[in-house]
Amino acid sequence: MIDDRVDNGRRRFLTAVTGGMGVIGGVFAATPFVLSMAPSERAKAAGAPVEIDISKLEPGQMIKEIWRGNPVWVVSRTPEMIESLQQVEGELRDPDSDNSIQPGFAQNDYRSLKPEILVLIGICTHLGCSPVQKFAIGPESGISDDWPGGFFCPCHGSKFDLAGRVYQQVPAPTNMVVPPYKYISDSLILIGEVGEA
Repeated sequence: MIDDRVDNGRRRFLTAVTGGMGVIGGVFAATPFVLSMAPSERAKAAGAPVEIDISKLEPGQMIKEIWRGNPVWVVSRTPEMIESLQQVEGELRDPDSDNSIQPGFAQNDYRSLKPEILVLIGICTHLGCSPVQKFAIGPESGISDDWPGGFFCPCHGSKFDLAGRVYQQVPAPTNMVVPPYKYISDSLILIGEVGEA
């Protein structure tokens, strides 16, 4: 004789376990697909936009990132750094950035969307060396007694102010390049797309 009784408790348990395993399997199957939508390192190097988190960037500090194989610098300028920009205009080759590469929004006194945040491609416009930050002023900089702070290219001696504008009497012909960028939020910058503040 066959027992036709059904154990409903066991049936619910097995159904729940099978359903749960199906959900877990679906997550594992979907993960590679979702991850494949993020740009690869090769795509980033080719020009895909790059996000830079500036939430921990303190005034007077600089962070570096790579975009299109080039170093991108983001500097949080102090009020003193911003003030020094007007003091050196007479010593610059292109103070108004008329002959330089930058988005239209950066053709201003600060060469940036926001005065306190500078974004530059960290390459000297002379022969492609990478300048070093020389934010210390005066004799402490190792540049000159009246150095107001900026960037110095150790390869051939080109000097740039704290907006990436080139000084006169140095080999670099133009200001440092400002890449296209926009703010996604107050603490997140997207390099590679033009936007407004």
